[in-house]
Amino acid sequence: MKTLAIHGKEDIRWEDRPVPEPGDGEVRLRVKYVGICGSDLHYYFHGANGEYTIREPLTPGHELSAVVDLDPSGRLTAGTQVTVHPARYGAPVQGLENRPHLLPGGDYLGSAAADPHRQGGAAELLIVEEGMIRVLPDVLPLERASLAEPLAVALHAVGLAGGLDGKRVLVIGAGPIGLLVIAAARRARAATIGASDLRPEPLTRAAGVGVTESYLVGQDTIADESYDVVFECSGVGVSLTQAVRAARRAGTVIQVGMLPNADIGVNLAPMLAKELTLRGAFRFSTEIDDAIAMLAESDALDSVISHVIPAASAVEAFTIARDSSASAKVLLSL
Repeated sequence: MKTLAIHGKEDIRWEDRPVPEPGDGEVRLRVKYVGICGSDLHYYFHGANGEYTIREPLTPGHELSAVVDLDPSGRLTAGTQVTVHPARYGAPVQGLENRPHLLPGGDYLGSAAADPHRQGGAAELLIVEEGMIRVLPDVLPLERASLAEPLAVALHAVGLAGGLDGKRVLVIGAGPIGLLVIAAARRARAATIGASDLRPEPLTRAAGVGVTESYLVGQDTIADESYDVVFECSGVGVSLTQAVRAARRAGTVIQVGMLPNADIGVNLAPMLAKELTLRGAFRFSTEIDDAIAMLAESDALDSVISHVIPAASAVEAFTIARDSSASAKVLLSL
């Protein structure tokens, strides 16, 4: 079979590998689509994602849709359309019973955090544990189903805000995850949704998924204390400063974008006088099931997918995915 493997900075190869055989409790999938996310871009362009450095060839990808190729147990028939919850959790910890995604240990598809690395989904064939599989509704196309994992991240972030009904919401960073947070906020009945970005093209896409107030960074001004809830989705320190300023007194800021693993300049002084709630959002728990149901309801999020490119042309795909003016979510087709 063929698989993508990142060997280091800007070194990705379409390689031959032996056909994997599923063991007890495992299922072999034939992967159809894999979304390129921010961590994949970091691994390819920098050879590392935060503190996690590539130490062996890494197959990227944790946003995927597939069909069952072989289930030795016979429970899933060949051709069954599925997606995958990409996490395997660590040992239980008291107090985290309902938040398994925060348990130390475990791993995630397409991650260099573990040693050996947890190989990802950008391969023609993928072995996963049966419990990671989510069977898709017949009405959900496989292309759209590849959004289930990032949409679950967005739904989890919105859930952390504690209810958006009737509130004014700002999303900073209108890339793919920002677009999905906008869609999730709209589903949560936010009264007004604003978005800001460095470039006009992402803001145009944001208007298509529910944004009514747009701010082009460097040109438009976001008034202080103008939003009840702010979702920071860019992962840039100065944007967190903007989020704190834009949040109303007793408001909430949810940090969704992955911040650098480094000391960064952020002005948090206003959060004291405003008694803001500042929360981090990390992956998700069970929200992938809600994401699948949401994606099956309509084709409203099809516009988030801007490109579908063969996996053999990965260099082109990663280059396009890096350019937020040219692309939203880029899918690798296998």
